Amino acid sequence: MQIVHVVAVADNGVIGRDGGLPWHLSDDLKHFKACTMGKPMIMGRKTFDSIGKPLPGRTSIVVTRDPEYRAPGTTVVQTLDDAVQLARTVAQTSGASEIAIVGGADIYRQTLALCDRVELTRIHLSPDGDAIYPDLPETEWREVSREDRVSPDGISYAFITMERV
Repeated sequence: MQIVHVVAVADNGVIGRDGGLPWHLSDDLKHFKACTMGKPMIMGRKTFDSIGKPLPGRTSIVVTRDPEYRAPGTTVVQTLDDAVQLARTVAQTSGASEIAIVGGADIYRQTLALCDRVELTRIHLSPDGDAIYPDLPETEWREVSREDRVSPDGISYAFITMERV
């Protein structure tokens, strides 16, 4: 069972600001949907709150230390280990071959060692932000595909697939 990070990252490592994305790229949202559809998704509470609702066609597993937190349409767990175990069960039951990790920064950092692949949207901007994606050391990761693009409003970005060496 593969574990995949699905993430959009600016050139300076920023993935978020004030509970949201510091950019809007409709192609990136479509890419996110394609990378996560039919898979269990693990996310932190702040990431879920920024999305605002469970996404159709995917099982949303929300990790929070708050035992009182409720998010209708999701499964809430208190530990990352519980989230991964549940996601494996959901994937096996549904026939999904992967588990998608979709944020935020702490969840990405804590699961990087478990991760087999990163579906990365590299945004060629350097915005201010308060959430940073961990570095992917070249000794541990290799780029296996890249598709460079430019948005209608002139933002350059690339869809990149990284695999563990």
